[in-house]
Amino acid sequence: MRWQMGRRSENIEDRRGMSPVGMGRGIRVGGMGGLGILAIALVAMFLGVDPSIILNSLPTEDGSGQQAPVTRSAPAPGDSGADFVSAVLAQTEDTWTEIFRQEGLTYQDPQLVLFDGSVASACGMAASATGPFYCPGDRKVYLDLSFFNELEQRFGASGDFADAYVIAHEVGHHVQKLLGISDQVTRERSQSDEATSNQLSVMTELQADCFAGVWAKKMEQRNGVVEPGDVEEALAAASAVGDDRIQKATRGYVVPESFTHGTAEQRMRWFKQGLQSGDPNSCDTFKAANL
Repeated sequence: MRWQMGRRSENIEDRRGMSPVGMGRGIRVGGMGGLGILAIALVAMFLGVDPSIILNSLPTEDGSGQQAPVTRSAPAPGDSGADFVSAVLAQTEDTWTEIFRQEGLTYQDPQLVLFDGSVASACGMAASATGPFYCPGDRKVYLDLSFFNELEQRFGASGDFADAYVIAHEVGHHVQKLLGISDQVTRERSQSDEATSNQLSVMTELQADCFAGVWAKKMEQRNGVVEPGDVEEALAAASAVGDDRIQKATRGYVVPESFTHGTAEQRMRWFKQGLQSGDPNSCDTFKAANL
């Protein structure tokens, strides 16, 4: 993936090396606009539970669930990890701004918070082991760059396009928030039994995968961005974080009724759906599941 092309997003907050409660430091990076497979909370996934349950159950230090304002400053020279993230985020911004405009809507960029160790969000405290996540309460994506190493070393999914897919998936959850999908799902899950709640969670994650595929399609249409093998990298990442594969690797057995993110096959299939269609309207996983 030739991610070095284009502008950089300014919607990055760098809290690395900072206390999880209180002031963080932010980076302000230069220029271009940018779904997340991956609402992947590793600890939660290992336990077979929805990561939002963990995030929402942990209060911040002051009990408000709010993070203190974060100032922005220039990124450190040679910070290739932050540069990569800001480039991909910029691509998602450009992609969804264009799509929303075509539908007569206005896209509102999310913030992306870089952290290490632990972080405070409007959804509560989270540790790096939780993995990347999107918090609808503050409309921010949270990412510890060490997750990319985990993705490669533990799950065998490597490559910059695989990493970009993680970011695109989380941005997909932001798209769901803007469209009112996530709020509706939250209401329905609160009134559902555990099996239905888990199914709604799976469909939410698969739709975010599909939205990531829509982003990937737009990248394919931009000359020189996508290289041979990139799509395969993203598909490998989608497969690697399927509930069945993670449970098999961590438990030694699979409990389908506890799935909250979808199987490896489902995640790849819905990513391909978005990739082949390039149309977010083709990503109605809820309708496909008769939910």
